[in-house]
Amino acid sequence: MTEQPRLTPEMLVPRMGEYLIQKGLITPENLQRALDHQQVEAAKGNRLILGEALVTLKLVKRSQLDQAVTEQIIQLRSALQAANRTLERRVEERTAELQKALERVSELSQLKANFIANISHELRTPLTHIKGYLELMVTESLGKITDEQRHALQVSQQSGAKLESLIEDLIMVSLASRGEMSIKQEATDIRRLVNLAIKSLNEAAQKRGVTLHAMVDEDVPFVQADSQKVAWVLNQLIDNGIKFTPEGGRVMVAVKREGANLVIVYVTDSGIGIPPDRLQDVFEPFHQLDGSTTRAHGGTGLGLSLVRQIIEAHGSMIEVQSVEGRGTSFKFPLLAVAEES
Repeated sequence: MTEQPRLTPEMLVPRMGEYLIQKGLITPENLQRALDHQQVEAAKGNRLILGEALVTLKLVKRSQLDQAVTEQIIQLRSALQAANRTLERRVEERTAELQKALERVSELSQLKANFIANISHELRTPLTHIKGYLELMVTESLGKITDEQRHALQVSQQSGAKLESLIEDLIMVSLASRGEMSIKQEATDIRRLVNLAIKSLNEAAQKRGVTLHAMVDEDVPFVQADSQKVAWVLNQLIDNGIKFTPEGGRVMVAVKREGANLVIVYVTDSGIGIPPDRLQDVFEPFHQLDGSTTRAHGGTGLGLSLVRQIIEAHGSMIEVQSVEGRGTSFKFPLLAVAEES
């Protein structure tokens, strides 16, 4: 084994020769003599540090060398302490700045949530009046109307229904962002929810030339879930699949039992897919993968954000897998209701 050099204080002090010259203890010529002596000893296989070379050649006294080493160590320690104090102060400043930034973000988030909640509630009242009068006119309670007028009123009713749905989504977003989303978990027939979702969206799928079907295991038990909110999740995921699947494609909803305690719900399409680096972006509120004004697919970007928040409120999580040009699959587990023996 190679013998390790003995650790000495001098080894901790850089540029000892220059310091001794500055102190007036040696001359540059003395330093060069010591360095030459070091090289000679090194050629013989002897390790000799600069201070020892100076002492050996009697160019400096041992006490002078020790004093110089001590002074430099003290100076280095003082410099290190000063650097640490500066670093600590900078860390404290950056931490305070970060805390202020986080507080500001939280404040802006709260303001946004309050704004959404307030504006949504304010929109409800005039929309209720509009819906009421449209219904009175369509039913001819306010007088006779022509077929063309009836058609125009029915189109207006459909638009009103879409607007009402958007307002409800906005209210749900504001509640979720404030942690106030209520979940009423009860024994829920997931098979029934899937069948109802398929039935309600089948016409939309046919209009786009997309095949929509379900594959549900026969032994799927009831699940612990908020039936209304899980139904909303299913409708959002299926509608998304239809929207982003070209003509001739398919959207499938599958429900499978996994073990004794879990039921896994899948919604899979053969649509345009999502780029790998954008997979998690789809869950951001008000986010559109295609943010251009000429995008081919509409929507507010609220759907998948709310889907994730609803699923997480159930104590579960939603996963997404996708391949560009080949489709996307969402899945989430729900807790099965214990079967009575």
